[in-house]
Amino acid sequence: MDWTHLLAFNLTLLAALAAPGPALLFALRQAISGGIWVGMATGAGLAVMAACWTAAALLGLEAVFILFPWAFAVIKTVGALYLIWVAYGLWRDAAKPLPSSASPGKKAFLGGLLVNLANPKSVLFAASVLVVIFPAGLSLTDKALIVGNHLAVELIAYGCFAALLSTAPARAGYLRLKPILDRAAGAILGLLGLKLLVGR
Repeated sequence: MDWTHLLAFNLTLLAALAAPGPALLFALRQAISGGIWVGMATGAGLAVMAACWTAAALLGLEAVFILFPWAFAVIKTVGALYLIWVAYGLWRDAAKPLPSSASPGKKAFLGGLLVNLANPKSVLFAASVLVVIFPAGLSLTDKALIVGNHLAVELIAYGCFAALLSTAPARAGYLRLKPILDRAAGAILGLLGLKLLVGR
């Protein structure tokens, strides 16, 4: 493994981070509504879980899911139900004002962790990317470097995201359109949860 493999992986990872999905949508809403520290804590949770999925892929969890499809089905069902629960909360509270104090960092971190835990397909995506980009026979050191690199890239990306979206203009715009934006976010997350629940 050399630096060109990591570069290719990082470019693929950044493209995946920019694609609309539960993680991006959750990070966006958290940073705008809660401010930079809530956004960064949420991003840290998302990043840690994503790096864990990559570690799992490197350690062969994809093969476990193929051998024991019920294990994948259980994780997928729990994850889908969590996304639907988050979506319901967003829809229900869309017309309510924001609380006077933002969610504590630990709660925001846990929320990010659970949102990325809710999508076990991430491990299958990670496995396919890893097979295409990296050579066979990776050492334990190489695998640790890939996981650490993944974590660092996501932490930096979500940190920049939080700094950009927690600005006063972004927050003011969100507050003006809060009922519409929260219901739209709830609908999208709910649909993603349902798709995950019924998809094969």
